[in-house]
Formats: sequence, structure tokens, C-alpha cells
Amino acid sequence: MRIYGTNGTALASAPATPRRAASGNFSVSEEESPRQVGSSTSLRAISTVDVLIALQGVEDPAERKKKAMAKGRSALDLLDRLKIGLLDGSVDQPMLARLKVAADGLTEASGDPGLDLVLGEIDLRVAVELAKAGVR
Repeated sequence: MRIYGTNGTALASAPATPRRAASGNFSVSEEESPRQVGSSTSLRAISTVDVLIALQGVEDPAERKKKAMAKGRSALDLLDRLKIGLLDGSVDQPMLARLKVAADGLTEASGDPGLDLVLGEIDLRVAVELAKAGVR
């Protein structure tokens, strides 16, 4: 997400007044009435809280990729433990529950097409193993 526009609050600009040529005499005419000061023209202010909330939603692509890689590694480690558990005959429900939790974050886009492809394949393998075990 990219934020376009001014940073912070917009500064009010004073209305331009025509410049008068300087003369040697200064006098105020009693016929002229003082100008009414109008309200400032529509100030566009963005509070700092709004900016901070908007920035929290912005995630660094490198950080997103790092998180996706960590989720993939975690899922692969659990798949290895499941394989060893199947060979030993010691597969239990907590192992399958951890595998199901690990599969939840694998479908999020990381920003790297190759990594997304590998994570999709890991997600498919986890789904197959969970289906074989009868976990929905």
C-alpha cells in the first residue's frame, strides 16, 4: 500500500493580496471599512494516529517472504515427524492438530512466485496427509 499526498497536516496558505507600490505617505482612510477575516479555507488534516494505523498495515516484502519461509519450514518439519511417526506407529492426535495449524498460513501470498509455488505444494501434501488420517 502506498500513501500519496502531503505528510502530516496541510499548511494553510494566506490569501494573496495585491502588492501596492510604496509611497512616502501612509494614511488610513476612514471611508474604508476593515476587511472581514473569513474562515480558513478547507484545511486537510491527517491526524498522526491515522497515519500510524495506516503504516501498521504496510508490510515489508522481505519480512513477508521471511515469514512465509518460516511457515514452510515448520510444515516440512511436521511432515517429517509425521513420516517418522507413521514408520514407528506412534501417530497421535496432537501431532495431526499441529500439522493442521501449520497448514493454515501456507496459502498466503509471499510476493515471490517461486516460493508461493513451493508453499502451495507443501499445503497440498499436508492436506493429503490430513485427509488420510481422517482430520477435517
